Amino acid sequence: MADETQGTAAPQASTAPSMNLVGQYIRDLSFENPGAPGSIMAGGGNPAFNVSISVAVKKQADDIFAVELTLNAKANREANLLFAVELVYGGVFRLRNVPEAQLSQLLMIECPRLIFPFARQVLASVTQQGGFPPLMMEPVDFAAIYRQNLQALAAKQNTGVPLSPGNAETDKPN
Repeated sequence: MADETQGTAAPQASTAPSMNLVGQYIRDLSFENPGAPGSIMAGGGNPAFNVSISVAVKKQADDIFAVELTLNAKANREANLLFAVELVYGGVFRLRNVPEAQLSQLLMIECPRLIFPFARQVLASVTQQGGFPPLMMEPVDFAAIYRQNLQALAAKQNTGVPLSPGNAETDKPN
């Protein structure tokens, strides 16, 4: 059988949009257990959790972006802080041939959605190693956070109060 592609020009570089996860990292991790060891021995009711999530995007090069999730969680029982944890978890993404109109949604919704399970695992592991049951966060709707951020940005622009673009934040009790 003869190869029918002989003699033709080399294939052109693809112009199809693409997204690749280049790598993942922990930029900052802090765990505080101010009442240890008493906090892990004390009984009582279920603690109250306060979890906040923010997303930030930093352009690194023409087609390289760092997307970082900042997860803050606190657990309180009555007036006592049981633990506080902060994690800044990032992913480096290569985006090629993505239309400008879709770039923001891809960076603020799809990229965080891809790295969130890994950040969630780090958070669960750290809280467990700190002497508590693992903190298992519910899945996050990054599209809803993105919409909230757009509404907040529009409201701030109408009132003249500056809001830094590229950040989304929500509080999510657990």
